[in-house]
Amino acid sequence: MTASEALANGPRILLYSDDRTVREQVRLAVGPRLRAHAPAIEWAEAATAAAVVTAADAGGWDLLVLDGEADKAGGMGLARQLKNEVYECPPILVLTGRAEDAWLASWSLADAVVPRPLDAVSVQAAVAGLLEGARA
Repeated sequence: MTASEALANGPRILLYSDDRTVREQVRLAVGPRLRAHAPAIEWAEAATAAAVVTAADAGGWDLLVLDGEADKAGGMGLARQLKNEVYECPPILVLTGRAEDAWLASWSLADAVVPRPLDAVSVQAAVAGLLEGARA
């Protein structure tokens, strides 16, 4: 997909958490569009690390949002794996358990971090910043 096609079709975001309420909170915080009159965001959700790896390998994502507090395979370790293994890995936003975990998220090679409790303004700003930075 070219950059102009992505702009016309809207961004594609892969959202990973084993907790569907976290996935719902993120989607609600970001909203259906980044700005008024912008194309709608295309969300895809994954509840397992294996599904994220498969989807990331397939490509075509503008952003990956990973839950750092997911059970079995947390988003921080998954972020580091994807950054090291996926060619032209898209930007990654990691949701941490608390603000003090930002240093650990930097180890994960995440491009941005948002701590819990999830603040809608912070989540939306991080997503918008990463998507606009990736398209620049």
